[in-house]
Amino acid sequence: MTVTLGNHAASGTGGQAVAPRPRPRRTMTQRLDAITGSLFLWPSILIILGMGIFPFVASIYLSLTRFELAKGGFKLTWVGLLNYRKLITGSERLHFLGKLGDPDVIGWGFILAVAAGGLALLWSRWRANEATIGSSISFLIALSVAVGLAWLVASTVVAGARAGSLVVTIIYVVVGITFQYLIGLGLALLCTMKLPGRRFFRVVFLLPMMITPVGVAYMFRMMADTAKGPLQPLWALAGLSNYSWTNDAWGARTAVMIGDVWQWTPFMFIVLVAALEGQPTDPIEAARVDGANDWDIFRYVTLPSILPVSTSLVLIRMIEAFKIVDLPRVLTNGGPGTATESLTLHAVIVWRALDFGGATAVSFLLVALVTVVATVFVNVARARTTEAV
Repeated sequence: MTVTLGNHAASGTGGQAVAPRPRPRRTMTQRLDAITGSLFLWPSILIILGMGIFPFVASIYLSLTRFELAKGGFKLTWVGLLNYRKLITGSERLHFLGKLGDPDVIGWGFILAVAAGGLALLWSRWRANEATIGSSISFLIALSVAVGLAWLVASTVVAGARAGSLVVTIIYVVVGITFQYLIGLGLALLCTMKLPGRRFFRVVFLLPMMITPVGVAYMFRMMADTAKGPLQPLWALAGLSNYSWTNDAWGARTAVMIGDVWQWTPFMFIVLVAALEGQPTDPIEAARVDGANDWDIFRYVTLPSILPVSTSLVLIRMIEAFKIVDLPRVLTNGGPGTATESLTLHAVIVWRALDFGGATAVSFLLVALVTVVATVFVNVARARTTEAV
């Protein structure tokens, strides 16, 4: 039996208190070994924080000021949220939001479809016990912004009014990524079949991704020249020799989107090829034994198996697509007017006009847009992945 008295222990046999054994003192070498990892790690952490946090905080401050040239340099005048108000309700509203019209029946149907789809998704997550109060609140905030964007698209594009840089960017992202994924998936399916020359075409399909966006823009600029470009005979044969892509708003946007799809489809293609080749073959063989045809195997076996990879792939490409700037800058210079300006190009143009506060305000609104769209997409993709599993 052992009885504990304070910090001493007494033995039942001898009754003598035994002092606790003192902890051995660590040597200098042991102490250095314990902190060596931190000594090597903390400089890197401080550098990363300095390169990330300081520019972010400085940009926030810059977006709340007005830049003015002054004698001997410049000065920054605090204006608060004025730069943001100019974009939404002020002098830059036409440039940023566009000319708003009244949504028609199709426009209101589109708005209601977005709202109903979001609420149905949230309800399905609650029924599956996958949602919490906090996640539901964040999702409702993101959904309200998504409905607002749907209303903006319906008030400009669907209503036939002028679209601002915000709506143009959304068009680039939605249309571009949709075609990139569908074409990339189709090419990946072809290249995973036992067809002659499939290894050769795998290399050929990757060539567009190896060209810089500026090079792609100049190439499509020459091909879109219906009067003197290399494709002039084809344009004349099609009766489009007098058509100017850059003078028509939708023609110029189409040229930008075609160039973007041509360049970034290989990125979708190569990742989807790896996903298709890495899927297990047992479910496919079992489906064939059960009499499933190729379409049923693709729909119920292949597509669910590559859904997690597809989700990550689309998310990465979507974040990158929001920053499109080289193609519209070189191909159309944002024209005609501001018809092809993306948000990034909008910020560049405002920056070159020495309105640094306005440019950073556009940039932070772009960050907010990407965050909302990515949040909604991740929630939808998570629900679809859970259903597939």
